Amino acid sequence: MTVLAVAHRAGNSLAGLQAARELGVDVVECDVHHHRGRLEVRHLKTAGPLPFLWDRWELVPASAPRLGLEELLQADRHGTTFMLDLKGRRPATAAAVARLLHEVAPHHPVLACGRWWPAVDAVARLPWVLPVLSARSRLELRRLRRRVAAAPGTVHGASVHASLLDRSLVAELHRGLDVVMTWPVDDPVELRRVLGLGVSGVISDEPGVLAELVARRG
Repeated sequence: MTVLAVAHRAGNSLAGLQAARELGVDVVECDVHHHRGRLEVRHLKTAGPLPFLWDRWELVPASAPRLGLEELLQADRHGTTFMLDLKGRRPATAAAVARLLHEVAPHHPVLACGRWWPAVDAVARLPWVLPVLSARSRLELRRLRRRVAAAPGTVHGASVHASLLDRSLVAELHRGLDVVMTWPVDDPVELRRVLGLGVSGVISDEPGVLAELVARRG
């Protein structure tokens, strides 16, 4: 079985996109935020009226340049398969993403993923968008299992946090899904563990992990 190599957050910058392409990964993931009427790709979060973007270990001025999703899609000249991680719980985000994909990347295969599944479902109404439902908590995992069991074959894939996985769960999900991905997988030991569970997609920040997945195809 070929295991997809998914470059985590590589689409959040043009340099990351280029590096992922040079590695030969299958999918480039990016985080999509809808902010003040614009679709931005970034992992950093806004802080309301405060003049900065933040994450647990990073703080940057809000005035720092931000890459737009449209700019990212138009910069790609190699037919990259993007996985758009839809952030937040706003219906406007899904509507804006669907509209942009229709205008800028019609009929180009795209994966739409997220923990708020109504947004994923809305974007996946476009026939060339494949839905991937994310589960980070045990509650989300229970909901995922119920949905896959109730309507197998209606969702392309799932992205499940590595801490929640075991072999029986992966086998169960494979019965109703085309792809079972997991994250974070950022060292060789964890890579061997999740591959042993039978996953068909690995999401990683680490070039070495991604390169090993690509090399396994021989």
